[in-house]
Amino acid sequence: MSKVALVFHSGYGHTQRMAQAVADGAGAQLVAIDADGNLPEGGWDTLNAADAIIMGSPTYMGSVSWQFKKFADASSKAWFTQAWKDKVMAGFTNSATMNGDKHSTLHYLITLAMQHGAIWVGTGMMPSNAKASQRNDLNYVGSSAGAMATTPSDASVAEMLPGDLETARQFGKRVAEVTARLRA
Repeated sequence: MSKVALVFHSGYGHTQRMAQAVADGAGAQLVAIDADGNLPEGGWDTLNAADAIIMGSPTYMGSVSWQFKKFADASSKAWFTQAWKDKVMAGFTNSATMNGDKHSTLHYLITLAMQHGAIWVGTGMMPSNAKASQRNDLNYVGSSAGAMATTPSDASVAEMLPGDLETARQFGKRVAEVTARLRA
């Protein structure tokens, strides 16, 4: 069985809830980046031992949070030794607006994965983009590069939409399945 780790930062709890949904789908171990941009004890060991690393960050001002960026910069130690080369990597994000420049965040995560020599996995989902589509449909936000969620700025964590959370869960499941196939 493949080992999947999920490293994320969450500023207000929404990205954490999304991370849990992705982890549920992937059977991933969560590694939370704290408010100071640090990993918990053993966090680096968990990431180094994983076959796949899923990354998550809220989208703030068109990119990852500074806490996630601190983690990314610190991952240069793994980069220098090519410790994450050929690992499967994937990413997700959440922001308050439908677009919110979330794609910039996913592209940042893709670039980080490519610098590590990783193998990127997208959603593999068709968007829900017909006239009959509803906001709670799977992949309503319509991302291929990674999972996206949209949570209004005045919505609580409990008010996150079931469709976005199910998209996250299905995304995690896909990452785990692709990892298992590649590691077989």
